[in-house]
Amino acid sequence: MIGEERLWLTRAWILGACLIAAITVVNVLTIQHDAPRLGVIRPAIWEVSSALVTMVIFGIPAAMALWMVRKQPRWWQAVPAHVVAVFVYSVLHVSSFVALRKLGHAVILHEGYDFGPISTEFPYEFRKDMMSYGLATIIYWLALRRSAQRPPEAYVPAPPATFDIQAGARLIRVPVAEILAVRSAGNYVEFVLAHDRRPLMRSSLSAVLEELAPRGFVRTHKSWLVNTARVTGLKPEGSGDYAVELDGLEAPLSRRFPEALAALRR
Repeated sequence: MIGEERLWLTRAWILGACLIAAITVVNVLTIQHDAPRLGVIRPAIWEVSSALVTMVIFGIPAAMALWMVRKQPRWWQAVPAHVVAVFVYSVLHVSSFVALRKLGHAVILHEGYDFGPISTEFPYEFRKDMMSYGLATIIYWLALRRSAQRPPEAYVPAPPATFDIQAGARLIRVPVAEILAVRSAGNYVEFVLAHDRRPLMRSSLSAVLEELAPRGFVRTHKSWLVNTARVTGLKPEGSGDYAVELDGLEAPLSRRFPEALAALRR
């Protein structure tokens, strides 16, 4: 279960718990008004026990709602599944609140509790549980549908990739797209940039390739790297060698670097 689903299921459970708490208070007051001889404790035990069990078994309609949202079953698959689920829901509800009521009557009132004949009392409770189960399932289903309706994220353009050239004491930060090629120059490398700029940095060509290879640079010669995104053409030079054209610049492509030729031809 993803975090968004868990959040909305929790919100639905809290809503259901609030509804049950309100109904419980109303039922206790109604029973006391209609049968004052029962007092407050007995109706409170009856209604609170039912409410507590209902809050626990709300996990059943939550699971069914999650199944419906994720699997989207056909009606002939959903109906039998809900029939079984509501029956289990009702059996758990009735058996659990009867046990709690017996315990409450014994501990608090020092008397027994008689639920009545199962043949008449269970169908009565089952009808109420059907409504409770159906309402809970709908609430959970709506909450899960809401969790799936995420607002579209605002498009934020990614900043251009840059590369830092340490030209002596000066740091030059240039967009990678502006680097046409890199050439070895003794203990230095020369960056051939757009607009004819050519800063030098003390480094090996292999070290620069390690940083620029993930950004689309390939080694075409023992002394040259080229930016594949800036290549405008390939010119045969004979014997399997080529000249790589990059916006007016030509860089050598040696036959000793067939993987570079394959990359540039893609």
